Amino acid sequence: MTLKLKSIFGLFTIVLMMLSLNSIAQGKSQIQDVYVDEEGIMRWRNNSEEVRGFGVNYSAPFAHAYRSAEKKGLDLKSEMDKDIYHFTRLNFDLYRLHVWDTEISDEEGNLIENEHLDAFDYLLSELKKRAINFVITPIAYWGNGWPEPDEDTPGFSDKYGKETSLIDPDAIKAQENYLGKFLEHVNPYTGIAYKDEPNLIAFEVSNEPHHRETPEEVKTFINKMVAAMRKTGTKKPIFYNVSHSVHLAETYFTSEIDGGTFQWYPTGLGFQKELEGNLLPNVNDYNIPFNDAIKKNNKAKLVYEFDAADVNKSYIYPAMARSFREAGIQVATHFAYDPTFLAYANTEYNTHYMNLNYTPHKALSLMIASEIFHKVPLGTDLGIYPENLEFGDFKIRYEGDQAIYNSAEKFIYTNSNLEQPKDPSELREIAGHGNSRIIKYDGKGAYFINKLEDGAWRLEVMPDPILIGNPFGSNSLEKSVAVISWKANKMQLQLKDLGKNFEISGLNQGNDTLIVANGNSFSIKPGTYLVKSQGSDFVISDYSNNWNFEMDSFEAKESTVDKTYLVHKPSKTASAGSSFQIEAIVVSDENIKKVEAWFQNGNTYESVDLTAENNYDYTAQVPEILMKNGFLKYRFIVKTEDGEVTFPGGVEGSPSDWNFYNDEIYKTKIFSEDSPVYLFNAATDSDNVVRNWSPENNLIPINDTEVEFQIIVDNLFEKDVENLNAEPIYDYSFRYNFLQKIKNRKLSGQDKLIVTGRSLSENTKKLLVSLVMNNGAAFGKIIDLPEKTSDIEIPLEDFKLTKTVTLPRPYPGFLPYYFDHSYKGDFKIEDIESIQFSIGPGLQKEDLQKSQGVGIRSVRLE
Repeated sequence: MTLKLKSIFGLFTIVLMMLSLNSIAQGKSQIQDVYVDEEGIMRWRNNSEEVRGFGVNYSAPFAHAYRSAEKKGLDLKSEMDKDIYHFTRLNFDLYRLHVWDTEISDEEGNLIENEHLDAFDYLLSELKKRAINFVITPIAYWGNGWPEPDEDTPGFSDKYGKETSLIDPDAIKAQENYLGKFLEHVNPYTGIAYKDEPNLIAFEVSNEPHHRETPEEVKTFINKMVAAMRKTGTKKPIFYNVSHSVHLAETYFTSEIDGGTFQWYPTGLGFQKELEGNLLPNVNDYNIPFNDAIKKNNKAKLVYEFDAADVNKSYIYPAMARSFREAGIQVATHFAYDPTFLAYANTEYNTHYMNLNYTPHKALSLMIASEIFHKVPLGTDLGIYPENLEFGDFKIRYEGDQAIYNSAEKFIYTNSNLEQPKDPSELREIAGHGNSRIIKYDGKGAYFINKLEDGAWRLEVMPDPILIGNPFGSNSLEKSVAVISWKANKMQLQLKDLGKNFEISGLNQGNDTLIVANGNSFSIKPGTYLVKSQGSDFVISDYSNNWNFEMDSFEAKESTVDKTYLVHKPSKTASAGSSFQIEAIVVSDENIKKVEAWFQNGNTYESVDLTAENNYDYTAQVPEILMKNGFLKYRFIVKTEDGEVTFPGGVEGSPSDWNFYNDEIYKTKIFSEDSPVYLFNAATDSDNVVRNWSPENNLIPINDTEVEFQIIVDNLFEKDVENLNAEPIYDYSFRYNFLQKIKNRKLSGQDKLIVTGRSLSENTKKLLVSLVMNNGAAFGKIIDLPEKTSDIEIPLEDFKLTKTVTLPRPYPGFLPYYFDHSYKGDFKIEDIESIQFSIGPGLQKEDLQKSQGVGIRSVRLE
């Protein structure tokens, strides 16, 4: 009897606790809930302030990432904790994901509470602890395979697929059921249903629906989805994807949704290698042609995905954030943050690459983009390129790949720069990569420095990533595209309140460092540290920490260097008699004793030692005697305590060994100073031409010695099924960036451009050939195309300002075709970096809708 009473009392207590938790949750929900005002602005209900947020997509609980963690025998929750810590260091306050409904639902739309949903619930609860809000998309429609084959999953998306899900009555019923069940699901880690979660600021119904139905049918479908969600009692704003099938804009914004969601892939997707050149023209403006419909119906806007795919540079994200704020976007999330345990291989989405440990410059760029979303007023007109590269406390520079945030209290930068901090005495937070006026660092990782009080700072140093392969190509869990090194690197802190000979002591677990700086210099390994000036009586245990992480926190990928690596990209060309330097990045699991370059000189080798600039960067000057017309041929030999390794190839031993078998060699073509400068050669450069894909665009052999790059298109304009109302632009443009090809050639004295090519169609009598400068401005001339291959000479003095096409073409397709800039200057041959060919300009109107074709063999300057 006593046991029964105790049991009843215990049950009663649990019920009271649950009621209390629910009451607290409802109270928080009322305080934190978001509403959309009469002007289409999301605001916090408790204070009516504008909602601003910035962060990432991150999909570890589902699909490939989840399976990969299982294959590796990893504790997924522990791995997610590490990445969540990275989010906090980058000052993110927003998370978004399209949930793989196919893994957590059945065919009728019932919710399956399995390991995926548990991992997702855990992730949300941990984000909540770090004050990170969410935008959740309950329906993805995707299979769960990418990049692997899809599995046979239980969900309705597996049964119906995306297209059928939008029209089939049973599929629609399943989605209504699922949306209700999903919103009513109580997260066991928080005790709060999704529909009431204070940190969940908005729902997006589904990920990228491609509607092909009538406006009436589409509106009926959307309103059914919204009604199913509202039936749960949720007051959260409900958004719908409107950047697909944009001809339905009026339909979307007169439905029951609270706003529309957008994405931006300004450099396309899937180029399979890094895109070269200045891509700021592609992100100059996020122009929404149907914005009037949004304003008229008082709807809000958010960006669920964006990335500059196939770009390993940092300058571009703050420019995107700027353009988003100009367009009235309140919140945005990058796609996608690679789980650290997968980033070595970049298998999840190989056209993207983002991780604090592996791409520190890009991660810090997102940190700056977050500041833009929180500091730049909504709808501010910041001008057009290049005036819009400096605004407020922000600077963006293509040269040097720099993005900088420089306010009184914060100084954040993505690469080495000479920017003077606005007010060093007021600085509270520094985050960087490379060198600045106040921090010198020889490592390749990011660092974070937070002020605790005068004379006391918290220093966090991340390990060094070395990119050893193409991260955007064909990837595999069995292939590393980057390695992580934990070497100690030299650092200098020039912070006035620290003075000199300050003390550095380790904070994170296992870090027993206790050193005194030599002046303001010291050697530091990855970890978290307390840095104190001489005589400081700061006691860390007495510090009141108001950050969303602990003082001793540190999460970083352990060293993965398992052998000797050398990374070198040989220059394609150089001019005879010029000063020529070679560079290599070297890292090894053994101590490096020496790095040599062996230059082939006839039947002998000339050896030159490379100088180490730091732990990784080595340089050498090529002997002047070798800089003559011909081929510069060379190898590198890395000598470690364990032996010698020769590159290219990474073969043990050296060419001096009798049994050395590897015949790989680096080559650079050395041209005489007055020889033509080839900007494009079909035989070597066709694979790197940026263009819209077509099966008829091919490299074709003409004879035993010549090839021709052929572009054949059936139509210069085709209706876009996602934008049926688009104004026709009869143009097919393609571009090649030759910057790396000619970077060691002299461009003085040339006065004409020679195109070797022909027309492949009687309709294609004209071709616009333009040279694009590093500021995005294009200068060119329309030429007549002969039927037979000929050299077509264009005097450079005839070049006039022409239109620059945004290539690769951005997605969504409603974004501008041409780059709008304010450059009014002259053509400068020393600033050119790419060549643009355009079929369409100059053609007769009756030929514009006919098939076109051109063949290009080469382009050179003389």
